[in-house]
Amino acid sequence: MPAISMFYGIIVYIYFMDDKQHRLPHLHAKYQDHEAIVSIPEGDVLDGGLPRSKMRLLLAWIELHKDELQADWELAVAGESPFKIEPLR
Repeated sequence: MPAISMFYGIIVYIYFMDDKQHRLPHLHAKYQDHEAIVSIPEGDVLDGGLPRSKMRLLLAWIELHKDELQADWELAVAGESPFKIEPLR
């Protein structure tokens, strides 16, 4: 489960071969004791949640990097290491 980015206390992961349960391209975002599973590129919350301010930051970041996230998803589903993505600044 490689972390692909970290910003404002949010850590974003894309898990290897994680296409069984949700069947959609998605990422996992953790902030303190919260975790959200969010679809790529739509930004729909599939499970869990983050505090509202952190979710807004995450969704802005997804919008900026949706092509990179889709490419990383395809790598991870194939069992390959995804690339790091620039954090939100």
